[in-house]
Amino acid sequence: MMKNIGYNLSLDVKAGINIPSNKVAKLNLVGFVPGRLLLCLPTTTTAIWKRKKVEEMKLKNEVEVAVKSAFGFGFSAALSFCIFCHAPTALAQSLTVAFPVSRAPEVNAVQRTLVEAWGLIRETFVDPTFNHQDWDMKLQQTMVEMFPLNSADAAYTKISGMLSTLGDPFTRIISPKEYQGFRIGSDGNLQGVGLFINVEPRTGHLVVLSCIENSPAARAGIHQGDELVEINGERLDGIDSEGAAQRLRGNAGTTVTVKVKDSSRNSYIREVKLPREYMKLSPISSAIIPHKSSEGQVIKTGYVKLSTFSQSAAEDMQNAIQKMKNQGVHSYILDLRNNPGGLVKAGLDVAQMWLDGDETLVNTIDRDGNMSPINMINGHAITHDPLVVIVNEGSASASEILAGALHDNGRAILVGRKTFGKGKIQSVTQLHDGSALFVTVAKYVSPALHDIDQVGITPDVQCTTEMLNSPKEISTKDKTSISSLEADSCIMVAEHELDMKESKGTVS
Repeated sequence: MMKNIGYNLSLDVKAGINIPSNKVAKLNLVGFVPGRLLLCLPTTTTAIWKRKKVEEMKLKNEVEVAVKSAFGFGFSAALSFCIFCHAPTALAQSLTVAFPVSRAPEVNAVQRTLVEAWGLIRETFVDPTFNHQDWDMKLQQTMVEMFPLNSADAAYTKISGMLSTLGDPFTRIISPKEYQGFRIGSDGNLQGVGLFINVEPRTGHLVVLSCIENSPAARAGIHQGDELVEINGERLDGIDSEGAAQRLRGNAGTTVTVKVKDSSRNSYIREVKLPREYMKLSPISSAIIPHKSSEGQVIKTGYVKLSTFSQSAAEDMQNAIQKMKNQGVHSYILDLRNNPGGLVKAGLDVAQMWLDGDETLVNTIDRDGNMSPINMINGHAITHDPLVVIVNEGSASASEILAGALHDNGRAILVGRKTFGKGKIQSVTQLHDGSALFVTVAKYVSPALHDIDQVGITPDVQCTTEMLNSPKEISTKDKTSISSLEADSCIMVAEHELDMKESKGTVS
């Protein structure tokens, strides 16, 4: 049973927490009146709006120049802009700010979206300095830039530009269409090419974390670590992972052409035409691997590959463990290699299947530096048999939360290579126009207080796998696949660690 922490834990390939509305100080959008947009801010959440007169005049002049250059008439004609409205002491319950409203209706709608996004950032973004900038002034400046535009796409670009100044690639806005695609992915159903991608924080490049087994991308030989350069002839410079994923998705039966920089062939760039197909993101594949112990006894090891943390991941994992337990499995290997993350709640639910008591699963750190543990309450593990978890550089986000929880609580040995290193949590909020805002609201550290962000988790035992792709989806009747598992050097190392525990008579 999980401790109620007041959050609905959820997210996707980049993992996060969806903060309910009662946790966020609401912006009162008074509404649109002729010539201006009124924004009412509760004083309990309002920053100090006083500025030096020179700053006020500078911004006012910028607005006048923008309006005059866009429409050729004076600032006072039909539009008004209240730069700083100071509420009198007797009326200190709210503060109203008026903005110039675009004459283009579709830009008008995006202006409201801008205010929504700005307010959510202001209340929840993990860095209270907003990357050492005046966030209130940033809203004013973005409104000025958006005012003369004529299209919603151009206006959304201004919102993205405002968010980019925060210096956090995981805080972003996606369009209504992109958000629908995101929800489809987290539900486990997809029409696309089968790629998991992410932005490499240090370079900003879009890199492949993994491919869905037997997907068009996997069949085309695209591998983890390859860089996406172009999609349908469009360069991907400055495009985030959701934007690229949206371009890759499409109706089954259509095709998409990508240029990929091959990580294994000295940065060789090749062009690949990929068909889009229906795919079910089955997160679990499993097998029973029989082998003989040093004493000559036949031991059954349950192997479980978890490829993503979708909505069905926890239930499927529970069914797989229970089925193997009923077949007399003595130990387990949980393979999280190339698992880019997913729903954080699913990761925590899976962790509880292996742990007892009131163990801490992860610690979150909010914008004020306050650390809060997420604990189990009177947990009961499905099995207490020995467990090894395999990870690599493609294991990210919820995978790292799960690996950290099992390792730091002494439940599992980690084998493999250092993980990706994503220790930030995002909220996902659907905005009024159907778009969605991803905001980094907290950082997380492992139960033993190990920082993960841009550091990763170093396994107890290193291994160099000879199989660059994840093991094939298998069944207990597929002897060929079991042989391929036994040929995987990391699985061999994991089996050796389990044999060592068996020989010592220890149980995790």
